Amino acid sequence: MPHFSYRGRDARGAAVTGMLEGQDSGAIADQLMRTGITPVDITPSSRATPVEAPDWLAALTAPAVSDVDLMLFSRQMHSLLKAGVPILRALAGLQESIANRTMKTIIADLRLSLDSGRELSAAMRRHPKVFSGFYVSVVRVGEATGKLDEVFNRLFLYLEFEKDVRDRIKSALRYPFIVLIVMAIALVIVNFAVIPVFAGIFASYKVPLPVLTRGLIATSNFFLAYWHVLAAGTAALLAGLAWYKRTPQGRYQWDRYKLRLPIVGSIILKATLARFARSLGLSTQAGVPIVQGLSVVADVLDNAFITQRLAHMRDGVERGETILRTATVANVFTPVVLQMIAVGEETGSLDDQMFEVADMYEREIDYEIKNLSAQLEPILTVFMGVLVTLLALGVFLPIWDLGSVMLKK
Repeated sequence: MPHFSYRGRDARGAAVTGMLEGQDSGAIADQLMRTGITPVDITPSSRATPVEAPDWLAALTAPAVSDVDLMLFSRQMHSLLKAGVPILRALAGLQESIANRTMKTIIADLRLSLDSGRELSAAMRRHPKVFSGFYVSVVRVGEATGKLDEVFNRLFLYLEFEKDVRDRIKSALRYPFIVLIVMAIALVIVNFAVIPVFAGIFASYKVPLPVLTRGLIATSNFFLAYWHVLAAGTAALLAGLAWYKRTPQGRYQWDRYKLRLPIVGSIILKATLARFARSLGLSTQAGVPIVQGLSVVADVLDNAFITQRLAHMRDGVERGETILRTATVANVFTPVVLQMIAVGEETGSLDDQMFEVADMYEREIDYEIKNLSAQLEPILTVFMGVLVTLLALGVFLPIWDLGSVMLKK
């Protein structure tokens, strides 16, 4: 992507300069506005970044920065800054001790940027794949308020909550996915290896076949004759769906559909809203204005449908409407949550109420995840029982008839 040099003003009116990577000047302006900087001038730049570009092999083998790496960085920054260690010395210590090569390179770039006079938030903004707009905005507020150590601790707790929810959902869905994969493999083996053998035996003895067996043999013959067409069609369908999901409309429709899935849809919705509530509470507690907070929080949510609803909330607040009214129009919050938002808005404790909302959703998610396997296991058991019964009857009914024919001979 091309690089752009920019000049702007932050919320305090101080001049800010730097360089960002983006598609065009409009994307750079949007990125700056999301982090509270009003752009004054944006010009294309051919100047290289402080970090030397690695060769293609190093770039190919460079490890990704995981959530654990970012959590560790946030926690260690909190501990070092709380102990009174200067920020440049803290970054130097982390650069020496951290194991991830990619994160080590990023920390080196942060040090170079700070040495050149940039603020830490501006330096982090150069790495949007690692530091989200929300992360950068909260760090920037910490710099403005002189509470950078507390901000890093809040970010650590937030990232820990995010990872815990994702891990619990993955753990709950692991068993059903394994069962479905095993069932799919079994169906392939039965259709390609078992049924053709029995079909040859039945044909050689000219045994009259029941309807169920004829259906199984017809299905097996269809798979044997057109397996390459089915494989190509399935691959094309999956590729088409993957391409459509990458389009704005496709992602919106898919994210909206996910929330309506039986059993898991409510978990996804509550996890997304818990993420929203905790993010908004954290940004409000850190001093981020509500409009800017809604903007950066909407950007970090991994659901285009909810993001659009939050964008409508932000637009309503910008027009002067209350947060309660915009949240009601969004039509994604329960009456209990709306009441807590109303209390927070009236008492000026919106951050505390948002944390309460996040805790409430987290408790509901924990309960539903614990019962997820209990809800899915009966469905899978019934499905497997029906499948095994159909296969057994389709194969063994003709065998009984074959035994009768052989006894008569």
